[in-house]
Amino acid sequence: MKHIHILGICGTFMGGIAAIAKELGFRVSGCDANVYPPMSTQLEQLGIELLSSYEVSHLDDEPDLVIIGNALSRGNVMVEHILDRGIAYTSGPQWLLENVLKDKWVLAVSGTHGKTTTSSMLAWILDYAKLTPGFLIGGVPQNFDCSARLGNAPFFVIEADEYDTAFFDKRSKFVHYRPRTLVINNLEFDHGDIFNDLSDIQRQFHHLVRMVPSNGLILSPKNEQAISDTLAMGCWTPTEFSFATENSDSGWRAEKLTADGSQFKVFIDNNLQGTVTWQLMGDFNIDNGLMAIAAARHAGVPSAVAIEALAKFINTKRRLELCGDIAGVKVYDDFAHHPTAISKTLTGLRAHVDDITLYPRKKFGSQRIIAVLEPRSNTMKSGVHKDTLAPSLALADQVFIFQGEQVKWSVDELINQCQQPCEVSNNINALVSKVANIAQAGDHILIMSNGGFGGFHAKLLNKLKTKFNV
Repeated sequence: MKHIHILGICGTFMGGIAAIAKELGFRVSGCDANVYPPMSTQLEQLGIELLSSYEVSHLDDEPDLVIIGNALSRGNVMVEHILDRGIAYTSGPQWLLENVLKDKWVLAVSGTHGKTTTSSMLAWILDYAKLTPGFLIGGVPQNFDCSARLGNAPFFVIEADEYDTAFFDKRSKFVHYRPRTLVINNLEFDHGDIFNDLSDIQRQFHHLVRMVPSNGLILSPKNEQAISDTLAMGCWTPTEFSFATENSDSGWRAEKLTADGSQFKVFIDNNLQGTVTWQLMGDFNIDNGLMAIAAARHAGVPSAVAIEALAKFINTKRRLELCGDIAGVKVYDDFAHHPTAISKTLTGLRAHVDDITLYPRKKFGSQRIIAVLEPRSNTMKSGVHKDTLAPSLALADQVFIFQGEQVKWSVDELINQCQQPCEVSNNINALVSKVANIAQAGDHILIMSNGGFGGFHAKLLNKLKTKFNV
């Protein structure tokens, strides 16, 4: 039995690699700067050896191969030891290609936004259709008890991230996946720490497009200029486009039956495929759903079956997830960390709140949306999106923003840019108190961060329980 040791094992992607390697029969161990749940719990239950911190002694057992996560860089003591001693090493994406994906029909879901949700939908649709796919998803898909598995079918669904592979391979992770079915949800500038501009990202996406075979399929929205320009660089694969809720006689489109997107008809080439009625909301989730239905169809799943599956789809953790309702104050957790994602999330929630069939706003008075944001991604912290951040928050009634220590610009600038009341704090506990103090029955508090936000969610729920004596 070969022994694999994984550096950075508690990240969702590397944890998924660990789970799949274990399923393949490898002895798997790993370490991380901090060994923490939920990934640590999942891995321990699989019998994977976990070690905390990065120390050379963790390699005393002489593994046959070390898989190095992209969070590790030159100067790390373990990395330097591996290089000095000539220990065999590789990246997670390269290992996955060589040990799993090279023999699979890969369905890859890429794009700036919606990758985790769409790949979760797609994996669930294939599973619902009794195809038992393998998958590796960068989140917690709630229709499954794991975020990665090998599967028993030729199909493998993967969330295709454009972030770099490793310190020794600066290509995007997804160039290792070689998909037969490729979804490109959208394409915007992000990851300002590794890309200079949008054209840098488009170049990586075009590397991916070059790998899709001529008997494969590329799916994308029709009116995304950045995607159109990328495909114009050269495309040798059939394409199908979605028009979301726009009228079109060709491609995929949706016709909303409710303002919040919780029910919509699905059409392909103007032929009705069925009606989706589900727990999700927001036009962005309609876009995700169309892509998942279309990708599953390419793998042989009839649209009607995919539509049935989506009726039973439970959204991924931290995607507009209702994490508490205290005395009529609803608290949501969302992963949004880019102005476009923030705007789309607020648009979906606003449509839900304002739908008078659900909430008789005009009769009983306004129900407020209170947005709480932690600018935490590297791009956000650098200030790349600071000029578009205030407009993205426009649909909130009140805004609270956390000024973290690593944010390299003054968030106070947003106070005057926002149309609605905006407050900034550099103290999480003080911010929790401010939000709790103004909360009243009927409010929808939307907390947005791609990190743990210092336990803000739990602290706020506890404050609200105290305030309302619940």
